[in-house]
Amino acid sequence: MGEEAKERLSRALNDHLNTIHETFQILDKKEPSTVEKVSWKDVIQMGEQLSKQATMVGVLWTGETPEVKVLEENMASYFNILQGFLLISHGSSVGAGPTLSSCIHLSVKQVVDSSFTLLKEAISSYGSHSKTEKVPIPQLVGTVWEACSALKKTPSTNITAIGRAMTQVAVSMKDVLREMNELKPASSDISDEASAEASQVKENNPNDSDDSLCEDLGNDLSPEEMKIAELTTAVVSGTLGVVKELIRSITTLLKQEGVDAQTEFIDHMEKLLRSSQGLGIQIDELGACLYPPQEISSMKAALAKLSSILDETNRELENLKGSAEDISQACSNLKSSIKQLDSVLDSANEVSIESMLEALVVNK
Repeated sequence: MGEEAKERLSRALNDHLNTIHETFQILDKKEPSTVEKVSWKDVIQMGEQLSKQATMVGVLWTGETPEVKVLEENMASYFNILQGFLLISHGSSVGAGPTLSSCIHLSVKQVVDSSFTLLKEAISSYGSHSKTEKVPIPQLVGTVWEACSALKKTPSTNITAIGRAMTQVAVSMKDVLREMNELKPASSDISDEASAEASQVKENNPNDSDDSLCEDLGNDLSPEEMKIAELTTAVVSGTLGVVKELIRSITTLLKQEGVDAQTEFIDHMEKLLRSSQGLGIQIDELGACLYPPQEISSMKAALAKLSSILDETNRELENLKGSAEDISQACSNLKSSIKQLDSVLDSANEVSIESMLEALVVNK
């Protein structure tokens, strides 16, 4: 009877899962702007109802084995709330741009996935009386709670979502900048002998020196390489300044009513976000090229892309109304830093080519 009951519950679960999958696919289709937008507060409230229902699942399925019919009804109630949650979430996406839509989709998916896992495990453990087997139903209920609670932290407006995404770019750039500031020139004179001895020890004991190698990475830059590192640091700092100005402008926009509903305006902000993310990618590339031997050609390619993205950023800023003077100035300062570094890289490249030619002549 136990196996038959479990199979019956499994069939019921599969039916519910198929229905939810079909409903969840609706989220991939954009709601027309003519539809009335649902408040994100309603989504949060529905999430709270789902948390309570998850608690009931935990209580019911971990106690004495109840009748199958009771469990089926409990499961049906859970999925009815879950489906209502999906429909309300979809209604909240009216007027959402790509970034906000992605945030909503991710938060909703976490709730759905945690719910699926909870009910699947509940049925899997049905009728199990093994004392050695641990049934993690309470932990899975807690996962549903966390997913529903996270809805409170999900951005509810386009500008907030875009602002958070830009902030993530800025945080990543700060990490790169911190690592660049830790770069040090090569030691000289007496300390060179100590470094040579230390290097010999590392060669003789490669398995014991991994940590030391990581610590010394970036501590042996020549004066020329150090100059490039310093100028690159200025470029990274300038890029971070541009992103900070963009974030500051978004913070100001949050105080203006009706801006979030302007489709054309949000399109421009989305493009600025993509520009910021593009800047972040090139900054990561520059940071990776600084460790000796420095990759001059790759650095020049990254600088060219930075300049191109800045041009795109300035074009988008021209399409935005309001004060963009500070951002334009930050872009101008960054352009200047890029040109200075590019010039030094050209000189370093020429020296490198001359050295290669001299080596070829000597070898002949």
